[in-house]
Amino acid sequence: MNSLALLAAAAPTGNPVGDIAHQFGVTWQLLISQIILFGIVAFALKKFAYGPILEMLEQRRTRIAESLSNADRIKIELAKAQATAQEVIGQASAQAQKIIEESRAAAARVAEVERQKAIADAASIIAKAKESNDAELARMKGELRQEFGRLVVAAASRATGDILSTDQKGRLADDAVRQLAA
Repeated sequence: MNSLALLAAAAPTGNPVGDIAHQFGVTWQLLISQIILFGIVAFALKKFAYGPILEMLEQRRTRIAESLSNADRIKIELAKAQATAQEVIGQASAQAQKIIEESRAAAARVAEVERQKAIADAASIIAKAKESNDAELARMKGELRQEFGRLVVAAASRATGDILSTDQKGRLADDAVRQLAA
């Protein structure tokens, strides 16, 4: 009986798909339920597993692309900032050099003014000293003339013995002073 059942089962029915399915022991109800379950699982995986994972990967890809573009933008901005900083440093250096040169020029002008003032002060002191010296010399010459005139009159009075009048004594003193001045 077993062999008979096998032969009956091996007999073709006219439907090749049905024969193959029957040969492999496919049950259509189980196959359809398996296909439906596979579709449900595939849909659930796509919606709840693959979808969020793919979305997360896309977000990461977007963030990475944004980060790369931001990095490029930051590099460009950094280069601009460095160029601006170099320009500002150059301007500050030039301005500092200008201030130093102006300070040196101002110091030279002040030194020249002070030197001229010192020269003027020294000339004024020398002029005052010369004037004082000339006044002292004139005073001393005057005193010397008076003393010389008095000595000449005294010597003449001793030599002549008080016979000269006051008028003669004055003329004698004046003559002595004139000869001394010449």
